[in-house]
Amino acid sequence: MSPIIHQSNDNVNHSGESRPDAVLELIHTIMHQYRSQQFQALRDGQHELTHMESKVLAFFGHHPGATQSELARRSGRDKAQLARLITALRERGLLHGEADAADRRNTRLSLTEAGKAIQQAAQGEAAKLNAQAVRGMNEEQQQVLLGLLLQVKGNLDKGD
Repeated sequence: MSPIIHQSNDNVNHSGESRPDAVLELIHTIMHQYRSQQFQALRDGQHELTHMESKVLAFFGHHPGATQSELARRSGRDKAQLARLITALRERGLLHGEADAADRRNTRLSLTEAGKAIQQAAQGEAAKLNAQAVRGMNEEQQQVLLGLLLQVKGNLDKGD
C-alpha cells in the first residue's frame, strides 16, 4: 500500500473541514494500518503466527490454566474455530493441556516453554510497533491523546 493513502491530507474523501466523521475515518485508517503492519510482522516473523494464534497464545500467557470455554467466552469467537486453533498450537508444542481435577471434561491449557518464548517474542514485536506509532510524542501528548480517545469510546459506550 502506498503511504500516501494513509496521510491525513487525503482530499479525495474529505473537504478539509473538521467533521466528526473525519475523526472516526482517521481512527479507522490508523487502526487498519496498525493491524496490517501487525499481521505482516506476525507472518514474516521466524515463528509464522497468524493473528488468532498470537491472540490465543497471549490469552493463555495471561491466564495459564484457563479452558477453551473461558477463551471463547472472553473472545466472543466461535468454539469450533478456537478448537482447531488450540489443536494446532498443541500439535506445534506451544500449548499444553491437563485434565481439570474438578471436572475431567475440561482441559486446563497453558503455554509450554516454546509457547512462552514465542509469545514473548510476539510481545516484543508489538512493543516495537507501539513505540513506532507514538514516536515523536512526549508523555504529555500521549496522555492527551489517550484521554481524547477514551472520551470518544465513552461517548460510543453511552449511545444516545
